[in-house]
Amino acid sequence: MSMKIGWIGTGVMGGSMCMHLMKAGNEAFVYNRTKSKADKLLAEGATWCASPAEVAKKADIIFTIVGYPTDVEQTILGENGVLANADSGKIIVDMTTSEPALAKRIAEEATAKGVGSLDAPVSGGDLGARNATLAIMVGGEKKIFDEVMPLFDVMGNNIQLMGKAGAGQHTKMCNQILIAGTMIGTVESLLYAYKAGMDLNEVIDVIGSGAAGSWSINNLGRRIADDDFNPGFFIKHFVKDMGIALDEAKRMNLSLPGLALVNQFYISAMALGYEELGTQALYKVLEKMNGK
Repeated sequence: MSMKIGWIGTGVMGGSMCMHLMKAGNEAFVYNRTKSKADKLLAEGATWCASPAEVAKKADIIFTIVGYPTDVEQTILGENGVLANADSGKIIVDMTTSEPALAKRIAEEATAKGVGSLDAPVSGGDLGARNATLAIMVGGEKKIFDEVMPLFDVMGNNIQLMGKAGAGQHTKMCNQILIAGTMIGTVESLLYAYKAGMDLNEVIDVIGSGAAGSWSINNLGRRIADDDFNPGFFIKHFVKDMGIALDEAKRMNLSLPGLALVNQFYISAMALGYEELGTQALYKVLEKMNGK
């Protein structure tokens, strides 16, 4: 059954995700701060909206995937935002990686207005978005989750309801903590291979199929081998995510020294001007540290 969906945030991830929903027969109403980033969707029949408020008025289920928690707050809870302009019975699905506390606040304010809400961050990068193979981790009420599930199924292949509001964001923090560890291992391993005079792709062929295999080595490792540092996921957004995880850990009196170390490496990457590159550009930081 065709649905009227709203989509706010048509960047590296959001554009592909919305396109899948459109190709599945859903009517899309889209907004992005930079309109040109929505051109492909508009060419395929999406309707442009001038603001998040207009999206909320025209669509029944409104998805957001923006940059930072401040963007989420403004887009959903702002005066000209989604919630203020959404009628009772509509649903807001925030797919941004954001703060668990903000997800809970959105849920509370939405419930008070009779609007459903889910926090549903994703993992899988630009490839997962393009291939509709994302992992989607969801927090919220099961009734709302079940209603949105047919749309999630179009965008991903591992969709789980993790608990109440905020649980999706907490799960994404677990994901990002693990990614942080695997990324430092990936780049150090490949830099070692390079210094030893080995072919990086051949090394990945072997170690990527054994106990050291991971999404990072098999996907981002290949990009490093090809000297491709274009963003599947921006360094600046990963630094944001690690900051949220460290803040949550501090709140829980939890020490995560490995995450703190990797965070410092990525802050160095930003200081070197790599914030718009993909997370695999951590390799370039280690190169500089080793005199290349």
